[in-house]
Amino acid sequence: MRAVRADAAGGAADAEILRNLNRDYIAAFKQSDVRRFGELLADDFLNTRPDGTLVDRAGFLAQVAQPPAVSNLDADDVRVRVLGDLAIIHARMPYTRPDGKAAAGRYTDIWERRQGRWVCVAAHVTG
Repeated sequence: MRAVRADAAGGAADAEILRNLNRDYIAAFKQSDVRRFGELLADDFLNTRPDGTLVDRAGFLAQVAQPPAVSNLDADDVRVRVLGDLAIIHARMPYTRPDGKAAAGRYTDIWERRQGRWVCVAAHVTG
């Protein structure tokens, strides 16, 4: 899904748009797709990493340009909350660590509708 616009009124339509954007976000991470992240992230995007460091958009794009160290990353228990022009996505992310052991973390992404388009303004990831 590309350049999704939030023209439809109502939380249900926005929630579906955001679910699709969330799938794109996960796919872009797994594929190191910097171009797609460039479309998804706001210019003022900030990411809180599992180690507590804060990374701006440029730092995040540099990070995702590298192949992920984990494999089998997915998202489940995805919860989308639409609050007008703001949305919060909470999800669990199971993955396989480089040593082959199963692991899981959680993430919270904050999206904002800007000029009729949803963009991710912040993300917070735990182990």
